[in-house]
Amino acid sequence: QLQLVESGGGSVQAGGSLRLSCAASGYTSSRYSMGWFRQAPGKEREGVATITTLRTYYDDSVKGRFTIFRDNAKNTLYLEMNSLKPEDTAMYYCAADKRLFITPIQALDRNSYDYWGQGTQVTVSS
Repeated sequence: QLQLVESGGGSVQAGGSLRLSCAASGYTSSRYSMGWFRQAPGKEREGVATITTLRTYYDDSVKGRFTIFRDNAKNTLYLEMNSLKPEDTAMYYCAADKRLFITPIQALDRNSYDYWGQGTQVTVSS
């Protein structure tokens, strides 16, 4: 059974940094497309950053501030978030799928992913 468990969320001041982690079990994560999504109250879940075996993809709102990477030896996905803004406040979810996504539209679409974690809250105050 594929399982994803996020951690690392918290409350920070604007301009601060956080690193989110997503521990995967039940499969070899390096073979999967994986991503970070977020959902603010009253809004749809949106793609933030994703990583496949070929490349990474970022939403324009986080380019230059967030970095997605994974440690295959630890079967863990990370999201390094710098220069955080109040509009980054949301529940952040880790997702995975067996398919290889080759376009940004596919890679950042929540409907492309079959496996999800429970989420971790990020709150950025001004």
